[in-house]
Amino acid sequence: MGTEAAIERIMNGVTWADFCDALKRAGNIILRDGSPRDPFDRAEGFRYLSRLTRVALESYIEFADPLAPVLRRPAHETVKIGADNPDNYYQSAAISGQHEYRIRGTRGTVHYLGFGTYAGSYGSSARSGQTGYLEGRDLHIDPDGRFEIILSSDDHSINWLRMEPDTSSLIVRQTFQDRTTERIADLHIERLGTDGPPPPITPELIDRGLAAASAYVAGTAALFADWAEGFARRGTNQLHALDAAVAGAAHGDPNICYFHGYWELGADEALVIETTPPPCEYWNFQLNNHWMESLDYRYHTIAVNHHGAKYRPDGSVRIVVAHENPGVDNWIETAGHRRGTMCWRWIRAADHPRPATRVVKVGAVTR
Repeated sequence: MGTEAAIERIMNGVTWADFCDALKRAGNIILRDGSPRDPFDRAEGFRYLSRLTRVALESYIEFADPLAPVLRRPAHETVKIGADNPDNYYQSAAISGQHEYRIRGTRGTVHYLGFGTYAGSYGSSARSGQTGYLEGRDLHIDPDGRFEIILSSDDHSINWLRMEPDTSSLIVRQTFQDRTTERIADLHIERLGTDGPPPPITPELIDRGLAAASAYVAGTAALFADWAEGFARRGTNQLHALDAAVAGAAHGDPNICYFHGYWELGADEALVIETTPPPCEYWNFQLNNHWMESLDYRYHTIAVNHHGAKYRPDGSVRIVVAHENPGVDNWIETAGHRRGTMCWRWIRAADHPRPATRVVKVGAVTR
């Protein structure tokens, strides 16, 4: 859309009206036939849309300028998207493959650190997927613990994070194995060749940004509602591997193999999950609601990872999902939910066994 058209839409209020109308239509995703019909899940669904709206406005209005990138948190304790990992400290910035950038930082002690560049976004009709990836263990780090990363479409020999001409975002994943002892990497991003502050906003920027924000809300909600319904169709209380191409298009980490499923338990039931973890850098299991938001890990134990899990003598692990504590190791709380989605991640695993699942009566769960 041209500058004159954007000015007209701003002046007559159509930009704002279209934004509000698009948000209203997004509510239909919460009301559609495949969505839960009880008041609790529906209330969470509308809260989910409010959270998506908040992060969309940050992404496409407040921090949308690739000429002045800012590392921000796109998912956290009160914004949850696509089975967000409770062990992750997520960061993101708007960038462009038409420019070059530098990240300066110190490594910290966080267990896993990954930098990815991506094209497209949820709700966009453009190509969506990864355009470059750099893992923390491949960084050249100075003796004082500092490093620099160059983001560009042209090759750099050391600490290069590749972009492509249509690259539009950076995502950083910092994954804890133990939040109580580890420190995240301290990171700062800047565009190279900066010659002063960014220009003021324009009608075109706001017109385009509000349209992108509403498309993100609807696109994100629809994408993961489709996933949840698809998991349920494959059978409840089971975990299945997610196609790597699907994960990549949704901006997943290339070093992770994801297993997803849909869970639903009666008041007296427990879901027992068992596997023998192969050698790997990290694994975790987590419980989400229907909308694929991780449950509230601030107040409930809704996830367990390779570091915190209790293992059996033979090296296997058993996880028990139940509404009340059955008095066993690795209990995962449902936090007031009766149904939802679940996720198992393997990072750099020697192989990717499908965890076995079964539903039993809570009283039948023994030590």
